[in-house]
Amino acid sequence: MGEEEKLPNSGDEMEQEEKGKNGIRGCVYAPIYWLEMLSKELHWSFVFGVIIVYGVNQGLGGSLTRVGTEYYMKDVQKVQPSEAQVYSGITSIPWIVKPLWGLLTDVVPIWGFQRRPYFVFAGMLGMVAMLFLSLHSKLHIVLALLSLTASSASAAIADVTVDACVAQNSGSHPSLAADMQSLCALSSSIGSLIGFSLSGVFVHLIGPQGVFGLLATPFLLVLSVGVLLREPRAIDGFAVEQISRSFVDAGKAMWRTLKCPEVWKPCLYMYLSFSLSLNISEGMFYWATDAEAGPSFSKEAIGYIMAIGSVGSLLGAILYQYGLKDYPFRDILFWAQALFCLSGMLDLVLVLRWNLKVGIPDYFFVVIDSSVSQMIGRLKWMPLLVLSSKLCPAGVEGTFFALLMSIDNVGLLTSSWLGGLLLHVLSVTRTEFDKMWLAVFVRNVLRISPLFLLFLVPRADPNSSILPVSEEVLDAGEATAAPENIELVALVDSMDGR
Repeated sequence: MGEEEKLPNSGDEMEQEEKGKNGIRGCVYAPIYWLEMLSKELHWSFVFGVIIVYGVNQGLGGSLTRVGTEYYMKDVQKVQPSEAQVYSGITSIPWIVKPLWGLLTDVVPIWGFQRRPYFVFAGMLGMVAMLFLSLHSKLHIVLALLSLTASSASAAIADVTVDACVAQNSGSHPSLAADMQSLCALSSSIGSLIGFSLSGVFVHLIGPQGVFGLLATPFLLVLSVGVLLREPRAIDGFAVEQISRSFVDAGKAMWRTLKCPEVWKPCLYMYLSFSLSLNISEGMFYWATDAEAGPSFSKEAIGYIMAIGSVGSLLGAILYQYGLKDYPFRDILFWAQALFCLSGMLDLVLVLRWNLKVGIPDYFFVVIDSSVSQMIGRLKWMPLLVLSSKLCPAGVEGTFFALLMSIDNVGLLTSSWLGGLLLHVLSVTRTEFDKMWLAVFVRNVLRISPLFLLFLVPRADPNSSILPVSEEVLDAGEATAAPENIELVALVDSMDGR
């Protein structure tokens, strides 16, 4: 009887163990099934393009570029932190003119294709710029800036082209809009994690210019996206008159859309929220690598710290995808901005060396600071991306999404230049960091201000349409849509049974 009584319990234990194994398998295979679903619904070449552009080019390549450029400016060009802050803003200018790239990819097809040639051009431009930087050891600062700006332009062109694909697919598959943004964010975060983990080692072993030479490879992969991407080809090319008319119609469509309160209000919020959060990262980098005032982190340590920070960014993307993507935009942005203000105080604690007074080592504290800041920054960025993708009128998705992103980039440029001005006013130099704490404090105070601007953000359901449907906007969108796009949308609609 004793043995018979144990049998049911043994069966229960086996059943619970089997359920546990299934749960583990589900967690392991869930991302694979998710990618398979996206590849089936949106085609594998689109998923491949997002992973290459966001994961390899922007994530891995962007992290290598950031660390390599910081040491290039500090050790090779030997500029002041305030100057480096301004130069970083200059190299970001191609991201501000993203609407131009978006307009070109929307209304100027090349050889019958709207997206593929731009990926090819971006890849070639980036390869040439990186190889030029790596092969010239004593470049004048102007030529160095031109090369870095050219590589930034190639990354921006690839970004706006894949964004156009994302926006177009968001229009035809609105239920997958958040999933597509999550794919972009996860790819970028994983790529950044790998890139930052290797960046310090590479800079130490082969120097900043050697790293620039390695960066030709991600741009080569961007070129391959242009070769492999599935895109219907127009039978007849566009005439010059038709392209000119398309430019005019696209401009009218964007202006009509921008006049809608549902659009210009969140645009204003995005600009102000970024510009008021001053960027003083170059000052923090010079301080962190200084032997006297700062902790004097090595190149490898800087890379590892940024890598762990990218883990925080990845966690933020996962948290948004699996827990927050269905919450209203305004609610998420409120808590993200509030936490962003609090996380900035960690930098103040670090610069004032209070962490050492309570026995917390610099490296451990900076790791916590970086990961928390990156996670909160990602939670703030994700809902803005989803919101932006839902504000794009049909026919000019790439152009309008690029316009919205350029508004963000103008805010980031303003933030960078104001941060450089603040460092200059406070006399923070390569060797003087007495007022670095004051720069951090001013930045943290200004981070509070976007909380009072949240009334500009809609309380809309992120899974529903936000852009107001009017005949005027629809007519403009249809006028600028390429014939092959209209046929493609009709084909997708018929396949979905709508």
